[in-house]
Amino acid sequence: MDCLFCKIIKGEIPSKKVYEDDHVYAFHDINPVAPVHVLTIPKKHITSLLDIQEEDKELIGHLHLALQKIAKQMGVDESGFRVITNTGKEGQQTVFHLHYHLVGGRQLDWKM
Repeated sequence: MDCLFCKIIKGEIPSKKVYEDDHVYAFHDINPVAPVHVLTIPKKHITSLLDIQEEDKELIGHLHLALQKIAKQMGVDESGFRVITNTGKEGQQTVFHLHYHLVGGRQLDWKM
């Protein structure tokens, strides 16, 4: 598989790690849109939100709990933040491995 995020998880491509456990990996976005911009991904390759299966329910719940920890770690849990998942070409998904953008650290508007 020639997936950028799978290669990052394996350590084949460097990243600035923020969080890791057995099921989730999170790292700083290389083109941040805010002072805090962390990508959080499941270690299991899932192409997009539309490809989550019934068997992935526990993993996706675990990923959301990891997002809570990351928000606290990055200091945006009290001020607020946004979690974004782009899906499909018209949804601006550019890497076809499910990922969540955790964005915060400044007042956000609707334009990213």
